[in-house]
Amino acid sequence: MIGLELLDNAKRLRSAQTKAEQCLWYYLRAHRFLGLKFRRQKPIGPYIADFICIDKRLVIEVDGGQHAEALTFDKVRDRYLNEQGFTVLRFWNNNVLNQTEAVLEKIRIFVEECDHPSPPTPLPQAGEGS
Repeated sequence: MIGLELLDNAKRLRSAQTKAEQCLWYYLRAHRFLGLKFRRQKPIGPYIADFICIDKRLVIEVDGGQHAEALTFDKVRDRYLNEQGFTVLRFWNNNVLNQTEAVLEKIRIFVEECDHPSPPTPLPQAGEGS
């Protein structure tokens, strides 16, 4: 039954978004941001991601003050999401509300790096570096 409880909780969270989540959702919804499809309050395993882009394996979390006391929980959660192949980007509510363009720029940079990863550093040739 935990699956149904998780789905009900996700639905409740979608209808009770914070102002910061509403602000970011405005830019992420309906393919507005780089043509990407984002979902909000999406269950992943035992957790609910604030925003997720499946194509880029990206989870975006918008954190309020309560997360300052929940660092251990967030680390465990982030480790789980990383093990599922997701990268987690976290932003504080006040940054989303007061520095929206900077937050969107960080997300854009991540997406571009996914599309065009840096080439690996070449190994030194024989005799180099010694």
